[in-house]
Amino acid sequence: QVQLVESGGGLVQPGGSLRLSCAASSSSGSRFSINTIDWSRQTPGKQRELVATWATGGTTNYPDSVKGRFTISRGAAANSVYLEMNSLKPEGTAVYYCHAKVALYGDYGLRDFWGQGTQVTVSS
Repeated sequence: QVQLVESGGGLVQPGGSLRLSCAASSSSGSRFSINTIDWSRQTPGKQRELVATWATGGTTNYPDSVKGRFTISRGAAANSVYLEMNSLKPEGTAVYYCHAKVALYGDYGLRDFWGQGTQVTVSS
């Protein structure tokens, strides 16, 4: 199956920036293709919030809470994605997760895979 490995989280001051990375790979080396990728964040006591989505063709979507500040993009590696976060606010403190809908070679339809999450803390 497919594993998603995240990196780039950490501590940043309000107004600062971070870039999160998510790399997808197959444990068996099987072929696969990514149909959609999204980033969401989770804070204890709050509902999980979707913050960015990317779909085949390069279409992206963002909620009003992060629009203009966050950018999702594909990296130089075919199966990697990034989340550029600018002008970070304290309320951006959360565990950030990447999620992908993947087409596995020889399978019908799409399957869902999630990363383990990476902590982002926005504080002085």
